[in-house]
Amino acid sequence: MKQILKQLSKAWLAKKTPNFRRNLYDKIDFGVRLIGIKGGRGAGKTTLLQQYAKNSKYKPSQTLYLSCDAPMMEDEVLFEVATEFEQFGGKLLLIDEIHKVDNFSAQIKAIYDFLALKVIFTGSSAMILNHESADLSRRATIHSLPPLSLREFVALKSGILLPGYPLEELVKNHEDISFEVLEKIKPLEQFSLYQKYGAYPFFKESIADYPSRLLDVINLTIESDLSYIFNVDALKQNSLKRLLNLLCSAPPYEISKSKLSKDIEISWVTLSKYLHYMEEGGLVNVIAYQATQKRLNKPPKILLNNPNLFHVLCANPNSGSVRESYFISQLAHHHTIHAHHSGDFMVDNRFLFEIGGRSKGDKQVKAFENSFVVRDDIETGYNNVIPLWLFGFVGE
Repeated sequence: MKQILKQLSKAWLAKKTPNFRRNLYDKIDFGVRLIGIKGGRGAGKTTLLQQYAKNSKYKPSQTLYLSCDAPMMEDEVLFEVATEFEQFGGKLLLIDEIHKVDNFSAQIKAIYDFLALKVIFTGSSAMILNHESADLSRRATIHSLPPLSLREFVALKSGILLPGYPLEELVKNHEDISFEVLEKIKPLEQFSLYQKYGAYPFFKESIADYPSRLLDVINLTIESDLSYIFNVDALKQNSLKRLLNLLCSAPPYEISKSKLSKDIEISWVTLSKYLHYMEEGGLVNVIAYQATQKRLNKPPKILLNNPNLFHVLCANPNSGSVRESYFISQLAHHHTIHAHHSGDFMVDNRFLFEIGGRSKGDKQVKAFENSFVVRDDIETGYNNVIPLWLFGFVGE
């Protein structure tokens, strides 16, 4: 093992660790010997590793951190590095950006099967774990780390810890819950800030630099992660970037298969494949209709992954798309969501939501049981009218 890998690991372990923890941290069973964490760039995967390293029972001398996208790892064989580390008393192996390692599934499998190390690895949201004979799903516990919720943003920005609510409880008691939140914060103010720079924890480092950092996240996801994992060539990478710009300014339902294919200059079959890649990479959300409601003339709803992306990809974001992007980003991690022919979204095959501005009515959904109007720009709701910002407090 190169001596520089040990030195870099020691320097990484010596860095100051943020006090704020993502909600996922407390849901991980760290007693498991092999843990994987998937997430988009900038979501906080590396920080989560560092926080565990600082709070675990393992000494710094028993811990090795490896970043697989670092130049020093180019000529290293991961299994050989892990073997040597264990031979000299190593116990905890932390591996960042594992998707950058060729045949990583087989190497992780070998480490698990032949060594006694505890291993936690992170990778892109697009990381494929089951594409090789070395199927990690039976050995590793895999977790996904989404962008920050509004509730997490408030906690990180202001240190105000507010509870999360199961969706069923939130829609039932939204008026009381809204007032509970209002006693602690000004939700519309926090919501406005969140939409501009609240989805990624690195806003704490510099709000002024946040747009350029976020553009770096987008470009690296396409040019590095998706290119490496799915073999997307340079020409198609530019097409993916054009698609993101188009989604930024277009209303959710005004995108047809033919228009998308024409504007991006890619056939719909190929474009569908690339949309899947971008969804896996944490750049878009593709919301399909339920099987009984599929519309042959229109594709699924295609939205940017979170509201922050709109503010760096185009000068005039479509407000309807921003609203729906926020709604999906707060619920998609724990709930099943489909597009619906009457309302906007059916959640868990149970709750129907229609999303709009301050004056949005319930004409489209009032005939349905468990239907709700989600309005932007209101602090509190009434009856079946719920403020949009409140869905940032959906949690377990």
